[in-house]
Amino acid sequence: MIQWKVGLLSATLVLLNLQGTAQPPSKDWWLGSITDSTVGTNVEKAYAELLQGRTAQPVIVAIIDAGVQADHEDLKDVMWTNPDEIPNNGIDDDGNGYVDDIHGWNFIGNPNGENVNEDTYELTRLYAALRKKYENANPDKLTKKQKKEYEQYLEYKEKIEKEVDKAKRNLEQYRQMRQHVSDLFDQLEEALKTENITMDSIHLLPLDKYPQLGQIVSRLSHMADPYENVDSLRKDVLKQFDRAIDYYEKKIKYHYNPDFDPRHIVGDNYNDLNERYYGNNDVEGPDAFHGTHVAGIVGANRHNDIGIKGIADHVRIMSVRAVPDGDERDKDVANAIRYAVDNGAKVINMSFGKGYSPQKEAVDKAVKYAEKHDVLLIHAAGNDASNNDVVDNFPNDIYIRKGLCKAFKRKKAKNWIEVGALNYTLDENAIAPFSNYGKQNVDIFAPGMFIYSTVPHNDYQNAQGTSMAAPVVAGVAAVLRSYFPELSAQQIKEAILQSAYKPKDLKVKVPGDSEELKTLDELCTSGGIVDLYGAIQYILTHYYKNNKA
Repeated sequence: MIQWKVGLLSATLVLLNLQGTAQPPSKDWWLGSITDSTVGTNVEKAYAELLQGRTAQPVIVAIIDAGVQADHEDLKDVMWTNPDEIPNNGIDDDGNGYVDDIHGWNFIGNPNGENVNEDTYELTRLYAALRKKYENANPDKLTKKQKKEYEQYLEYKEKIEKEVDKAKRNLEQYRQMRQHVSDLFDQLEEALKTENITMDSIHLLPLDKYPQLGQIVSRLSHMADPYENVDSLRKDVLKQFDRAIDYYEKKIKYHYNPDFDPRHIVGDNYNDLNERYYGNNDVEGPDAFHGTHVAGIVGANRHNDIGIKGIADHVRIMSVRAVPDGDERDKDVANAIRYAVDNGAKVINMSFGKGYSPQKEAVDKAVKYAEKHDVLLIHAAGNDASNNDVVDNFPNDIYIRKGLCKAFKRKKAKNWIEVGALNYTLDENAIAPFSNYGKQNVDIFAPGMFIYSTVPHNDYQNAQGTSMAAPVVAGVAAVLRSYFPELSAQQIKEAILQSAYKPKDLKVKVPGDSEELKTLDELCTSGGIVDLYGAIQYILTHYYKNNKA
């Protein structure tokens, strides 16, 4: 599941900032310096002070995601282009098994150009498979092995029903809230007696006549940029509610629906985990918002004076589409990793995750394949405000090892970095309230709130999630692999984790309902924040001065 979808719309007028969350000081705050009070990545400082005059070589970063708009104005010049493939001639010119893979590959489509958009969650697929066997079963007539499966079926069934009920309640709630807000805007328009919303008009509102407007007046009065008219403000706010309504409608219609299965669109032999050559070359797909946003964070053109600046300045973005609106499938993830490795990626960003992984061994083999070929994997920790040391989040760097006693089962990939998300203030609220964490299973934190980046239709937008934090680290890794190509994936990982910025005496709120405060080294392996400047210093000190590279 795409990791940016976090806690949608918990207040009535979210766009007007009714949750009281302050805005960051600038759109590109996450590229700035780390100070005693603000989070950053020291990217601009690194370019200005440590990378000036150094030579670099292009590095391919694969974005395994829902798709990337390859012709976006701020990405088109940094997209990977397969040098051995002739565009749109219907021939596999380079003989890699993928026809016309110009900017990457799409593992959730078919040769006719049809693509999977919505899909179910993995929990739903597991439940659907067992439902076929046990929906009408008599428990008293089952074997011991069957009874175990039957109990699993009942567990899945209960979880599905609870989630569907919750989605239905939330759906009705947001429909009612939307209507309430729409009515408020009718009152606002009537009260203003003008189409223009200015600070003066807000302060002159007759609240004695329209008492309900009091809940939005104080927030409107703090707007940095007044809207042209009530209608434009109304549309922006209602758009947020429409997204929430769509979100819960999809949960009911697709994600938790055991009767929905779009896999026939792909046309592969789904049970053959060794099958690799399926899909199409549509690397954008039907909804490329998430992947395009992620790609911009890594490497939006830093030299074209438009849009934004990504982190890496010598990057080539490869789009590998494997993540639908729903849970990604293990077979597709494994093949996406292998495709990226075989076609030259040195860093792979994976901003997705799920709670079940029935074919994890296939993914493990792909991760080992990447490790063997010196490719670094960056993965988002998830947005459930949970402890990854306790709750499963897949894919992950822990290999399954069968046939051994429990004490020897945990072997970890050495080419993997797991990333949690940060707010922009370096105080007790530093960790994003939705971010997963874990002393053992989350490696580092990076900016992941109010991240302004590229989105489809040559546009730019804020988004938040560990999905945004992971490509920050992927971008840092790309810079290091570009300027220090002699270093291995494991050495780059070491440099990033060992150089993490560790704020002194800082205690932060643990995500979730608890008000508990902990230090960063209690919540992640490195105990700190990704720091490009520090990572370069670490490399220069530990690898070059000691002649290790």
